[in-house]
Amino acid sequence: MSEKLKVGIIGCGTIGSTHADSYAKVDTVEVVALCDILPDRLAEKSKRHGIAKTYENYHDLLADPEIEAVSVCTPNDMHAPIAIDALKAGKHVMLEKPMTLNADLARQIVAARDASGKTLQLGMVWRQHSDAKAIKEVIDSGRLGEIYQVRIKLIRRRGIPGLGGWFTTKERSGGGGLIDIAVHFLDLAMYLTNYWEPTRVSAKTYTKFGTPMEDYHYINMWAGPPDYNGVFNVDDYAAGFVRFGKKATMSFEVAWACNAEDDVSVEFLGDKGGIKFCLGKPAVIRTELDGKMADITLNYAKDDEQFPRQLAMFADAVRGKGTVPATGEQGIMMMRLLDAIYKSSELDQEVEV
Repeated sequence: MSEKLKVGIIGCGTIGSTHADSYAKVDTVEVVALCDILPDRLAEKSKRHGIAKTYENYHDLLADPEIEAVSVCTPNDMHAPIAIDALKAGKHVMLEKPMTLNADLARQIVAARDASGKTLQLGMVWRQHSDAKAIKEVIDSGRLGEIYQVRIKLIRRRGIPGLGGWFTTKERSGGGGLIDIAVHFLDLAMYLTNYWEPTRVSAKTYTKFGTPMEDYHYINMWAGPPDYNGVFNVDDYAAGFVRFGKKATMSFEVAWACNAEDDVSVEFLGDKGGIKFCLGKPAVIRTELDGKMADITLNYAKDDEQFPRQLAMFADAVRGKGTVPATGEQGIMMMRLLDAIYKSSELDQEVEV
């Protein structure tokens, strides 16, 4: 085993480049190969990141004996087949979110992990955000008391990515805004509270802005430009209510597009205090002090290094120097919750998770 972990990146889109740039900041890792099915993009990213070895077929990359681990940064429909093949090939796997398309495929990935004995880490990078770290310390200290309600808002006024491409094609993505961006904060809420057993959910998803695609007006588009010959058959808005038995509840509202101002927040309500994660603003504890209402603003070091931090933890786990921060079992639970949300919307009733 070499001193530096030798990594190959499969999928050279925006998130693949993010992994390459972030690995470059981790002194225990060396990215030795890139893989992408688009030759022009592969050549451009090889030059940009200074990584000479390239493959157009991921099976060829997995056959490379120099590579010990892979980052899977492909469209969602390829997460399960590539992760399973990589584990069978004896590679450790850093798997981008969402884990896969559904809970059944998630279970297959974990089964492959168990059979291989290799490391599997999921890309739930918000857990490594400096704000999340500070809030977790507050929650774990007991300062908020018993948390009984979590409120999630993740609203983009106009934020549909790659209109007409794989993001908006259900067969490839598994869904729309819910599986693409809500997955981050649903995971973050369960991670920060350690509430990993949702029991029932009532939810509704909508498709209001993506069709007809020519009528969608926007300022900018991640993963664009639009492909008006493509497909939009996924959700652009979702809202719901999750029960964690008799312990707690969670409400969520997520939109790729809606007629509301942008809002990114997760709020935790406890019987002794509450705290709100709000992107770009300091976390504030709302509580009581000597019989009076009190707001406590937390001051702590902030950075934008959550991706390098996550990948460094992956490398440490591979080397036996730590554990993965986002496990396959947690990924299965997340996919179960997403499956239940979509099922609830389809049936127009509350369902079991």
